[in-house]
Amino acid sequence: MSGSSAVSGSAPCRFAHYFVICGIDTDTGLEPDELAAHKGIGAAKALSGSSENFEQSPLKRTFKSKVLARYPENVSGNPFDQDAVNMLCMPKGLSFRTQADQRRPQFHSFIITKEDGSRTYGFVHTFYEEVTSPQICSAMQTLYQMHNAEHASANPPSSSSSSSSSSMDSLASSLDEADSPSSSLSSSRAAGSYDSSRDTLYVSKALCLITPMPFMHACRRFLSQLHRAVTAATAPPLPLESYVHNILYEVPLPAPGRSLKFHGVYEPIVCQRPGLGELPLADFSLAEAFSLLGVENLVQVFNCTLLEMQILLYSQDYQRLMTVAEGLTTLLFPFQWQHVYVPILPASLLHFLDAPVPYLMGLQSKEGTDRSKLDLPQEANLCFVDIDNHYIELPEDFPQFPNKTEFIQELSEVLLSFGISAKAGAPPRTHSSPGSTPSTPNREHKTVALRQLVDDGRNGNLAGEELTVLELLQGNATLERLQALTKRTGVMVAHVDALRAGVKAQGTEGQGNRTAAEEEEIRNAKLNVQLREVFASRFITMFADYESFVIQSAPDLESWLTNREQMHNFDKASFLSDQPEPYLPFLSHFIETQMFATFIDNKIMSQWEEKELLLRVFDARIDKARLYNVRAPSLRSSNYQRCSVLKESAQAIEQRLMKIDHTAIHPHLLDMKIGQGKYVQGFFPKLQADVLNTGPSNNKWSHRTASAQRRKDRLRQKTEHLNLDNDLKEKYMQEARSLGKNLRQPKLSDLSPAVIAQTNWKFVEGLLKECRMKTKRMLVEKMGREAVELGHGEANITGLEENTLIASLCDLLERIWSHGLQVKQGKSALWSHLLHYQAREEKLEQQQADSPVSYVPERRKSDSSISLPSLHISLIQDMRHIQSMSEIKTDVGRARAWIRLSLEKKLLSQHLKQLLSRQALTKKLYKRYAFLRCEEEKEQFLFHLLSLNAVDYFCFTSVFTTIMIPYRVVIIPIKKLSNAMTTSNPWVCVSGELGDSGIMQIPKNVLEMTFDCQNLGKLTTVQLGHDNAGLLAKWLVDCVVVRNEITGHTYRFPCGQWLGKGVGDGSLERVLIGELVVPNAEEDSGRGCWTPPLQRSPTQARRIKPTSGQIQEAIGEAVNNIVKHFHKPEKERGSLTVLLCGENGLVAALEQFFHHGFKSARLFQKTVFVWDFVEKAVAYMESADQMGDLQETAEPLGMTCQSVCRYVNAINSTSRNIGKDGKFQLLVCLGARDRLLPQWLPLLVECPVILRMYEDTALLRDRTPVNTLIGVLETLHDFPITLESSLVKGIDL
Repeated sequence: MSGSSAVSGSAPCRFAHYFVICGIDTDTGLEPDELAAHKGIGAAKALSGSSENFEQSPLKRTFKSKVLARYPENVSGNPFDQDAVNMLCMPKGLSFRTQADQRRPQFHSFIITKEDGSRTYGFVHTFYEEVTSPQICSAMQTLYQMHNAEHASANPPSSSSSSSSSSMDSLASSLDEADSPSSSLSSSRAAGSYDSSRDTLYVSKALCLITPMPFMHACRRFLSQLHRAVTAATAPPLPLESYVHNILYEVPLPAPGRSLKFHGVYEPIVCQRPGLGELPLADFSLAEAFSLLGVENLVQVFNCTLLEMQILLYSQDYQRLMTVAEGLTTLLFPFQWQHVYVPILPASLLHFLDAPVPYLMGLQSKEGTDRSKLDLPQEANLCFVDIDNHYIELPEDFPQFPNKTEFIQELSEVLLSFGISAKAGAPPRTHSSPGSTPSTPNREHKTVALRQLVDDGRNGNLAGEELTVLELLQGNATLERLQALTKRTGVMVAHVDALRAGVKAQGTEGQGNRTAAEEEEIRNAKLNVQLREVFASRFITMFADYESFVIQSAPDLESWLTNREQMHNFDKASFLSDQPEPYLPFLSHFIETQMFATFIDNKIMSQWEEKELLLRVFDARIDKARLYNVRAPSLRSSNYQRCSVLKESAQAIEQRLMKIDHTAIHPHLLDMKIGQGKYVQGFFPKLQADVLNTGPSNNKWSHRTASAQRRKDRLRQKTEHLNLDNDLKEKYMQEARSLGKNLRQPKLSDLSPAVIAQTNWKFVEGLLKECRMKTKRMLVEKMGREAVELGHGEANITGLEENTLIASLCDLLERIWSHGLQVKQGKSALWSHLLHYQAREEKLEQQQADSPVSYVPERRKSDSSISLPSLHISLIQDMRHIQSMSEIKTDVGRARAWIRLSLEKKLLSQHLKQLLSRQALTKKLYKRYAFLRCEEEKEQFLFHLLSLNAVDYFCFTSVFTTIMIPYRVVIIPIKKLSNAMTTSNPWVCVSGELGDSGIMQIPKNVLEMTFDCQNLGKLTTVQLGHDNAGLLAKWLVDCVVVRNEITGHTYRFPCGQWLGKGVGDGSLERVLIGELVVPNAEEDSGRGCWTPPLQRSPTQARRIKPTSGQIQEAIGEAVNNIVKHFHKPEKERGSLTVLLCGENGLVAALEQFFHHGFKSARLFQKTVFVWDFVEKAVAYMESADQMGDLQETAEPLGMTCQSVCRYVNAINSTSRNIGKDGKFQLLVCLGARDRLLPQWLPLLVECPVILRMYEDTALLRDRTPVNTLIGVLETLHDFPITLESSLVKGIDL
């Protein structure tokens, strides 16, 4: 993988594998590079037909480069990929210059990731060489004549010819335009023109080293010295073949923990490799990455990388793209980026930005192209990093990195200790305005060139020949004038002065032991490792106990690999329940990523195989931290812990660089034919292949390492499980990882339409598989089977986990909708499609409305039963709900809200099916290869989404808690027994988990009303009452039904009792407990099943007298349900009010207990209620207390008497007319909340009143069941019972 990039075969220990030269092939001449020229993203024009390349002046066109030579021909274990190397050495193809243009050498690096994830690094030094071939010069001359003739006919002479580069907005046009100021010798000459009789033509050539490890600084210095040898006035000490042969065959890779010195053309070069316990090698300057972006921006981009978003880096400079990309992946330690990784995206691969997977890619920008001109296929989950302008665009709504502020503070301190500001460093580039005169770009380009030098100076990257260029630039009269101007305007001068001062300082410093460059290298290496240690220590703190949660369930590697997909490898719920609260939002997202899954896979596989390098280092760090007891596992603290190993990590590097462990063989004369290796100043010679294609046979270390390698191989074969074929293992691993390794890197070598089609097909398959996995995971989570309730159900964890899964589903849908997209408005591909659909449908609606046949709404059945009108299922209606929500400001936010709403309504699959049924629209918006146009896959995808209808989500209601929602209330009276009409003034108050509606008057004789109210969440209770006015002030209500008009959730609140004075228990208001109605269920579907129907009221239940056994069973069941409620994770708990006051709740069960053996219900035609007994008992206790009878009783008993009297009197003195049953309900609820019920029962049982009001056989007069009841009720003392405000309103205790 990304960390272990050692190469097997005969060259495992060679410093460099290949030396490559790329440039112009004089035999084939000038070939236009149509792929590189054709740069618009998503442009669907046929490549051959594109005339874009020919509108530009010939010097600015792109021509094909070739690999001119490579040494050696091949290295076993690392075969040479010619197309990829050519493309990455010269991503823009060849570029031409004349003597009037800037021809500064450029350095950049690249990376080639193989299919198995291993990496090879390339380091490229590009310079300009004079064209000596008369054919090429005359071809260029001809092109110019054609161009000028065409241009003259197309444009009248008044227009300026510098506007010829019309494709300013084309995405990745050449950087050469940016740094090739046209000659200012004569204003009549066309900008960038060429005349063979008067001008000298130069063309770019690249020298490249391909190495197994990223020794960037050493390779940069070697190539720079090699080029210096060609341009110097005197020939180098030895033929160039000697130096190339030396680095290819005689310079070994440094051993781990050792440093190495080898010799370039002019001066020695030192490099070092970290030891086995240290962080792996990373030679790209993090200081540069931090000063380019600033600490805060870099931490934000790092966070997006951890959460596997799509990250697009954007810069004119290839090396900057590489520095930031490698910096980000290096800082991920111990994790590794698992997805597409292309730090430099060649122009011919722009279709890869269409990839519907996480990626980390670098795109070369063009001077003057601003962000708004970039038409990117998908932006909903994109982190866009404009490196040159030090600015980033982040996706919406993602969790922040834990302790971000303290983390940024610590990083800033490390940078400051090395004298680097934590703010974004290089001065922002100014863009010339479109209307500026043709001469301004010249100055613009010159300042850019100087700025790049200034940046290089600050980063310690100025080599000898660059200093001379700087002096030359500063000696330039035009530049001096520009500098004077900048001095007056106060821009940038400090940097030029700083550079001059730096150059002087370098001159003086070099007189000590070490040269200035060596000092700089040591400083850079120390800073790099210290910054990396700060990042590593964050992960060591966060994952100190990760091993405890790894699930090791397979007996051997083979069975683990075979069942990889069905297995849970990590106990996520328990891990999260062990983490500090502030870390949870980030960690719950992060542990769902592919990089975390791969990390855990590697951990499990380390039982049977050698530990992966990064894992080995990380585990060792954790053990060390445990030893020093940095974090006790019991300590769930979110306090920030600073990195404690900064000093020692920097010392290790300094010691290695001070004391060189190994010096390689010096370059020496080779056995070459006489007359070869001739020196011609300014031209890189054709090297002699026969001496460079084979290495020395008598090399001591190559023998030694080869035998060591053989030993290692033998050992590995022994330890490997012989029963598992390696190919099979690779196949399983590819299956196990979501998109397989083959998609981690696009094929650079073969760009035929067939290969592009195959890549897209893999994406389609990958998206479908990801959809299957995600929906399955969501179902398992929701049904609660995953964590076999281990008691880890902490308040917000599981809800948080559900939210994370839904967020990742939203992300997946956005990626599916942006695959193969060709028409998009706004940042969200899904919302854009919905808007197109909405526009079409509304147009059709309008046409229908205009036509004479009008739509007749379905009339409601005038049946005796009053019920809710059915909700119209409409995709457009749901969109309008979302559009009316002022809280949501962006398209991405609207798309996510719409997905959540559809999921909650169980309409997601149906809505998307409807959206995709308009095939003409889909064809207009999507290319042929898009996922949404693959019929079979699309059907399967909709089927997977349909499976989510099996569970209930409240992912819209629970997230958008502040929006206004329309509710509809229907009151259903029992008509046979009661007047449906009443003369009194009824009112209703609806309560939910998030609040209540307040008391609302219902218009007289109206049984249905709608009201708008801030989201109440899941509904729990309805209070229904009236003011008892008029003659018909009695009302028998069957139930109340309330529906959320946006989500369609319907709640039923059974009543079955009278409201009115002198009837029933005399109640004028009731608190009704609601339960969610299962949609589409038949009205009476409950009747045939064993659960009692919802609308059966407690009064009806009394008529069928239960036996004493059934009553005791009911109480046990009710208490059990409450206990179970508290043992569930919070997201699965449901409503406690239902368990207390609902039909089979605690109150109903206790009411039956108190009703058992209650003496004749009617005395003188007046119903006696249980509350009457309670009141009489309390009256007796109070009189006994006044007479002093209770004085003798034990102190606690006296206190209990006082408490029961206080509660009963408080309930009686409330202003609410809740009736006798309501009062008993309230007493039970308060007693359960305050843990007093078991103390009150003995008092009620001992009270003499019981003898008058209960028969001898009553349960309340039998000590055994009473004691059992007390014991059962005491089990509730372990739980914090909270009552919602609708139950306890108006009670003053």
